[in-house]
Amino acid sequence: MKFENTGIESLKADLSRLDSTMDDYGLIRADQWDYERVSYDRKFEMKEGTYYLRVQGYAVEGDVGGRHAVIQLMTPILGKHYYPHGVEYGEDEHYPNSLVSQCEKILNQLKEEVKQFAL
Repeated sequence: MKFENTGIESLKADLSRLDSTMDDYGLIRADQWDYERVSYDRKFEMKEGTYYLRVQGYAVEGDVGGRHAVIQLMTPILGKHYYPHGVEYGEDEHYPNSLVSQCEKILNQLKEEVKQFAL
């Protein structure tokens, strides 16, 4: 599921500030990066299953591995985990309304905070 028109997809920010801010919202980069891209994930375990909110971005300046980069954020997505295959982000997945609302709230708060230091 894509969270269209959140405003996040229009933001560019410094990688180190972004890492810190994302962490404040439970969105962890961990090993989800290469020299040009980053992915921040937040895990939700519910009775309906395990879900991941993902915010991705790509370097428009610098390099992620060197920790000096400007990241262009992309449209956030929500996916459901299926063992052992992985996470499916398709529109045909069922997402609990409470989870969707919670993710929208997180994304709105995140957008407002990142806007304060966006480039």
